[in-house]
Amino acid sequence: MVRAVFKKDRSQRDGVWARLPGLRQTHLVSYFLENNNGAQNEGYCDDRFYDAVMKFILFRIMFKNSIRYILLSIVFVTLFSCGGPTSKSIPSIYATGKNFPVYGGDKAGNRYSPLDQITKENVNRLEVAWMYDTRQSVTDTTKDNTRRPRLIECQPIVVDGILYGTTADLRLFALNAATGEEIWKFSPDDVGYINRGVMYWEDGGDKRIFYTVESNLYAVDAKTGKLKSSFGANGIVDLREGLDDGITNDVNKLRVRATSPGVIYNNTLVIGSAVSESGDAAPGSIRAFNVITGELEWVFHTIPHPGEEGYETWPPNAYQQHGGANNWSGMVLDEQEGVVFFGTGSPSGDYYGGNRDGKNLFSDCVVALNAEDGSLKWYFQTVHHDLWDRDIPQPPSLTTITKDGKKLKVVVQATKDGLVYVLDQESGVSVFPIEERAVPTNGLPGEHPWPTQKYPEKPLPFSRQMYTEDDISNISPEAEAYTRKIFERYRTDNKWAPPSLKGILSFGISGGAEWGGNAIDRDGILYQPSNDNPWILAMEKNPKLDQTKEKAFSGQELYAMNCASCHGSDKKGNGRDFPDISNVKDNYPQKDLASLLLNGGVRMPSFGHLTDIERNLIMDYLYREQTEPEVVRGAHSDLNSAVGESDKDIFGFEGVYDVKLRTKVYDEQGYPGIKPPWGTVSAIDISSGEYLWKVPVGEFPELTERGIPITGTEIYGGPIVTGSDLIFIAGTRDERIRALDKTTGKVVWEHQLPAAGFATPITYEVNDKQYIVIAAAGGTRGLKPGDNYIAFALPD
Repeated sequence: MVRAVFKKDRSQRDGVWARLPGLRQTHLVSYFLENNNGAQNEGYCDDRFYDAVMKFILFRIMFKNSIRYILLSIVFVTLFSCGGPTSKSIPSIYATGKNFPVYGGDKAGNRYSPLDQITKENVNRLEVAWMYDTRQSVTDTTKDNTRRPRLIECQPIVVDGILYGTTADLRLFALNAATGEEIWKFSPDDVGYINRGVMYWEDGGDKRIFYTVESNLYAVDAKTGKLKSSFGANGIVDLREGLDDGITNDVNKLRVRATSPGVIYNNTLVIGSAVSESGDAAPGSIRAFNVITGELEWVFHTIPHPGEEGYETWPPNAYQQHGGANNWSGMVLDEQEGVVFFGTGSPSGDYYGGNRDGKNLFSDCVVALNAEDGSLKWYFQTVHHDLWDRDIPQPPSLTTITKDGKKLKVVVQATKDGLVYVLDQESGVSVFPIEERAVPTNGLPGEHPWPTQKYPEKPLPFSRQMYTEDDISNISPEAEAYTRKIFERYRTDNKWAPPSLKGILSFGISGGAEWGGNAIDRDGILYQPSNDNPWILAMEKNPKLDQTKEKAFSGQELYAMNCASCHGSDKKGNGRDFPDISNVKDNYPQKDLASLLLNGGVRMPSFGHLTDIERNLIMDYLYREQTEPEVVRGAHSDLNSAVGESDKDIFGFEGVYDVKLRTKVYDEQGYPGIKPPWGTVSAIDISSGEYLWKVPVGEFPELTERGIPITGTEIYGGPIVTGSDLIFIAGTRDERIRALDKTTGKVVWEHQLPAAGFATPITYEVNDKQYIVIAAAGGTRGLKPGDNYIAFALPD
């Protein structure tokens, strides 16, 4: 009762605290800190500390006798403050330190560890402690361990000396975290492409690992590696479950997966999803499942249904055909308050919204939900009516800052377009002023861009906002001339210029911020990686809407409509982000290509919206030396029926305009087509909004040898920060892992990996030894593949 009263009226609570005599404040603070150091380090104590103070005062009033006063004060401060046995304190197993038990390190997503054995003074003595080749298996002989390697983006977890992670084809494994020795490996029936982490839950002897492969959520026994048959259907829940809530058309044929893990609150697992970015995108609803039974507990509609908040920000019944607005980047949790925080992506389709007038809530929002029932607490929209694919690309972080001399719990969210929003955790209101400015509204025919967008006063952007003449590449005269032509052809004078037929230069498609996240230390300093590379985006009228019922597309036409915007009309790609597929028949067996077209891949969307015949026509075009003649569809042909009646009931739509060209800007030698730096890490004081430093991270050695200052490279993977003032980060194209001095950004150690570490490292301790582990698998962006997890430690 007392606890609830004072949580509801915090101004009253704070006022009483302010009137306490200074000596009693001091005595209570001293006792509290001595008995709750662990919880204080987790950053959760502020509100519970004040709650304890209220109970302290209340029982002082109730019991005038001084002896009773002292004894009962001690008892109640202990019980009701951080770490007390009757509070909702975080179990020690979820505290980052010896363990790294949660994606992001802790449930607040800070990527911080108090471990301090590895220091700036001895970090250069780090050596490889063990390597685990994920293609090896001591228990599984049924899988093909020679299959083509893919990337590993997984940030593993460690609980009680056991490391849990996933392979390139998303088999789940458990290792001895001190030796790298495999304990077990679980092989799902389906093969997936991206998994960035797993979830751990325990209750007594019941210990479970939850993770996703394509549309399946698996519950695996953490001790044996066997499915938990009590969960869902023999250990599996379909991630499409709950998406059809209130939806008339069929969503079960749409691709739905979860590339990032969810969060677990008590016995409730809350998770988002990754969906298509076109008209065939599934609804992006947030779901919660019971961790024991797999039963669906609640659904939050990110595209509101009638009667729900935000419904008026869309055309009527938009939820019946529009998908997206999904959380693909992960979540964080305030376990004491029972609130889950996450960011959402853009609505479908990404670059044309003529059929979705309005602000489009809850797309591009930071959202706070009650973890128990999914009810909305607050939202904060970062982009209105998104036309630029400016999804929120990484989980928020929870921390405590000092503002106007007072402690304030905040949510920190970085964005694809290089902004940092600092929001009051209780209300969602920005800590720093934000201006809504008028922006261009000259969109494509039928489009109605929102007339204003947000410009936060602080912190200033950590990545470039527009491609100006000053940004033209200067690494060589040839690069300058080449990129100047691109700049002049697609010159764009406002970051909010709507997509056009002519084409625009746009930042934010691949960061600013990216999925690897950031780190926040106990001083409230944010360490934020950033990519600086513009994209060319050009639109065209959707050719699919020009077809008649009597004519089908050829394979070449289907390729042009679905594939050429990334791989080019010549199938050559750009050598980095989009591979050369001109000789695909020598690299992919037909069954593998068929699976890729149906299910999608690492960055490739699913083409499940096409019929089997249409996908086969694309395959025929890619495998044959010459293009096949046009196929004419008769009124009763198989092709007509394949795309006819059955497709009428499938969820989604065809946009009037579609992407013609979407590619990064490169110079004539394949370097980013903009003046360096191309990849950076910034240190930002969240309390003041000011920058402490900003440094390039990653290099092209051949450019350094030419006398060009270190340029940085794009970074795909996040940092961790430790109690010894070190930042560990990989994710760069030069295939290195580095340690930075957190006070200056200076590189104090680096190691050449066998393949690029496009992942976020972890740190933990076993037998009094601190380890750093990174997944080093490369295998994308034009780099060589690998298949290892690598652990570093100081020598004995």
